[in-house]
Amino acid sequence: MESVVELVEKLKNREVKATELIEICLERIKDLNPKINAFVTLNPRAIEEAKEVKDKPLAGLPIAVKDNTNTKGLRTTYGSKLFENFVPLEDAVIIERLKKAGAVVIGKTNLPEFGLIAYTDNLLFGVTRNPWNLNKTVGGSSGGSAAAVAAGMVPAATGNDGGGSIRIPASFCSLYGLKPTFGRVPFYPSIPVFNGMFCEGFLTKSVEDTAFLLDFVKGRDERDLYSLPDDGKSYFKEIEEPIDNAKIAFSPDLGYATVDPEVEEIVRKAAFKLEKFGEVEEIDVNVPCLGNELVIKVLMEFTSFMSDRIEEWKKVAYPYYLAFLNLVENLTCRDYIKIEERKIELWKSLREIFEKYDFLITPTTATKPFDIGKISPEEIAGKPVTPIDLIPFTYPFNFTGQPAASIPAGFSEDGLPIGMQIVGKKFDDVGVLRLSKAFQDLNKNIIYNNKKLKIKEKESKI
Repeated sequence: MESVVELVEKLKNREVKATELIEICLERIKDLNPKINAFVTLNPRAIEEAKEVKDKPLAGLPIAVKDNTNTKGLRTTYGSKLFENFVPLEDAVIIERLKKAGAVVIGKTNLPEFGLIAYTDNLLFGVTRNPWNLNKTVGGSSGGSAAAVAAGMVPAATGNDGGGSIRIPASFCSLYGLKPTFGRVPFYPSIPVFNGMFCEGFLTKSVEDTAFLLDFVKGRDERDLYSLPDDGKSYFKEIEEPIDNAKIAFSPDLGYATVDPEVEEIVRKAAFKLEKFGEVEEIDVNVPCLGNELVIKVLMEFTSFMSDRIEEWKKVAYPYYLAFLNLVENLTCRDYIKIEERKIELWKSLREIFEKYDFLITPTTATKPFDIGKISPEEIAGKPVTPIDLIPFTYPFNFTGQPAASIPAGFSEDGLPIGMQIVGKKFDDVGVLRLSKAFQDLNKNIIYNNKKLKIKEKESKI
């Protein structure tokens, strides 16, 4: 399937009708979704809605939506049996703005229950499989969105990111995924989990597609207390500006992560390709590890949110989650408040790096896609690990609110995607997009190589 930018141009020029494009997507979903399980609900009015789009900038572009993002009149389950039949009365801001621009929601995509872990599975819909290897995971929590785009079912999908939930599946599916600066895209309505960390964004096949779509959804909305004013820039136009004399730091481990040697080597080689655009230096850092703080924060916020229905939820919860309930009983307000203290320590350490460098490069994840059946690998590089050790590079930048993107860096020996993370200074979304575009242009064969896909796209004129 062609890129978002190319498809919108064809739609505007009437080389293809929006209804035809929707039908092509629905046919691919019918063919591929039984194998992958990316979509959990389809929009029965998608074709009718495409007919109603007239003279709008997105011209009827079909887009998939993660199933924790409210869609008016279309079921939104959060991957939980508690919300199996929930139909919102209003759209989330990001959906409201996409529809206003002429996009058509084609359906909702799978996620782990409430998006709490980096493994896309739940008791309501089951596991989502990776199009590159059906025995491997897509990660999470925006796993269904990533799988739908990677398999060519849709040109783009929404995702959101509280600890890496856009970047992890982007890495595992050889896609581009940007977590914008916190507040760049309004997040409303929301459930009170990952407070102060949650960001809306997209899973796409290219930097251009992400930049193009962000132009329609960024900017303040009064319903979101933390949303930022529009910075007045067209990201799609800004990424065409060349980038040079950049000061780029590379850290393979942030000083605490255990990383698969193959992942580390592929990302190191990719990072030093950026020397064409400035100075790249591998640095030793000692960044505080806030993995425990992330777990405490999410557990306390989630159980507080669920407090009125906790006994009801226990009966239908994803089994892995239940093991954490005893942990919560031993946590106090002091544990929660201490997180802020640790966050300041993290910011101080990262601020020192960004006073000297414009960008920080790391692997996106500590390992390549792992086998279906477990929520994380049991070991990395021969060392036993916990699920939080899978994502040591992503969540720090949710705590600090900095823009961070995963871009395909290459493939493992067994043909699995590996992502590289590009982190920028706070509010410098344009800088991250520009450096991403520069790297992408050096490595166009990496981003989306159909020859390696286990699930092939069907031939069509699109």
